[in-house]
Amino acid sequence: MKIVFMGTPDFAVESLNALVQAGHEVAAVITQPDRPKGRGNKLAFPEVKTRALELGLPVHQPEKVKDDSFLELLRSYAPEVLVVVAYGRILPQAVLDLPQYGCINVHGSLLPAYRGAAPIQRAVFDGCAETGVTIMQMDIGMDTGDILMQGSLPITAEDNSGTMFDKLAALGGQLLVETLEQLQQGKIVPQKQDEAAATYAAKILKEDELIDWTLPAQTLFYRIRALAPAPGAYTFWNGQRLKIWKVNPVNRESGKEPGTIVEVGKESLLVQTGEGCLEVLELQPAGKKSMPAKAFCNGTGVKPGLRFGEIDA
Repeated sequence: MKIVFMGTPDFAVESLNALVQAGHEVAAVITQPDRPKGRGNKLAFPEVKTRALELGLPVHQPEKVKDDSFLELLRSYAPEVLVVVAYGRILPQAVLDLPQYGCINVHGSLLPAYRGAAPIQRAVFDGCAETGVTIMQMDIGMDTGDILMQGSLPITAEDNSGTMFDKLAALGGQLLVETLEQLQQGKIVPQKQDEAAATYAAKILKEDELIDWTLPAQTLFYRIRALAPAPGAYTFWNGQRLKIWKVNPVNRESGKEPGTIVEVGKESLLVQTGEGCLEVLELQPAGKKSMPAKAFCNGTGVKPGLRFGEIDA
């Protein structure tokens, strides 16, 4: 099929790769404009742009998608279908109606669950046992279009948002190719979404990053994994932020206040929560690299009875 691909972050790269490897004609790639990034605030390419240039594909980075010039650009390529993967902007109806097969979207959840901006992180954050990818026929709403194909994956105790991003990106590319093949053959019957079952995945907020030790250990286990590898969950230690990367819930009560260090072991710290304890295995003091709990303990004089989460501790 002749395709115009629209996507921006690394999650979309797998879908672009899959289309090219399957032999589809990717006529052009549309991505967001370059943005300042990093400490130097230098302009950086979106990951999709970098990959498209490596593949020798034409790249366009329009500032607006709702004006006539963008529509004319798309018409000039005469695509049979637009494939949209985490592009980052709402497309107008005129764009959705342009190709023969419309606009196909790869979304990182099992719709109608987790519509919106952060479906992968929110599924981990909420402790879901599984999530997946939906290939959807786009309409004017936010992730409300008909379902063309779905695939699911378990979220294991070892997974965090980073590992799930990688797994779901790969699954998305695979399902996208299968969908386009069956679409051409007329084998797909679009399914309406159940609006009564719809949920929304809001962006991760700054307040989500601060560890609330009064929550149950199991809840914190989900949330800390959801915030890894970025932006990271944090608490306070000696007045400075301390990011916590790797933990395990422990079914144990100490009678201490939430946030209190109950035990300093050889390889970990045990911290009381609102329900049960949390075994802390890996953390990162401000201005330093991530380290095992053992290294942190050796360098800071951590001992039972002290508390995390107190800014002036």
